[in-house]
Amino acid sequence: MSSVSATVKYQVRQARGERELDAALELRHDVFCIEQGVPEQEELDGRDGDGIHLVAVEGDQLLATCRLLLVGRTVQFSRLAVRADARRRGIATAMLEAADSEARAAGARRLVLHAQTYARALYEHAGYRPRGSVFREADIEHIAMEKELA
Repeated sequence: MSSVSATVKYQVRQARGERELDAALELRHDVFCIEQGVPEQEELDGRDGDGIHLVAVEGDQLLATCRLLLVGRTVQFSRLAVRADARRRGIATAMLEAADSEARAAGARRLVLHAQTYARALYEHAGYRPRGSVFREADIEHIAMEKELA
């Protein structure tokens, strides 16, 4: 799957090889641990080996990443991180679209996630609906959300 911004092209796809996965983990560290103050032990939850890692790349630059964990017929979408200088280009939306495609290909019927409340509108625009109340995770407000796949 490829996405195009006004002047620059990037590609969204599964991470390829150890080098891209390492770059994805480094980006997550930069966004979650350094920018947002999430403790490293909370960001690294031991489940990366079980996940499908999607990345947005432009040339040899990794712009964004997210992780999908398949649990039965449900996919848990998590760890969406976009490099600071690549934000506001539609990359997060493209990542969500790619996650839908990957989830369908894996036979999933729904996606679930914990959205940081500031990003709730992004997920709602992509078809997710909130469930439950706002809660704190890593000392950041979140809301559980889900999306049924057709």
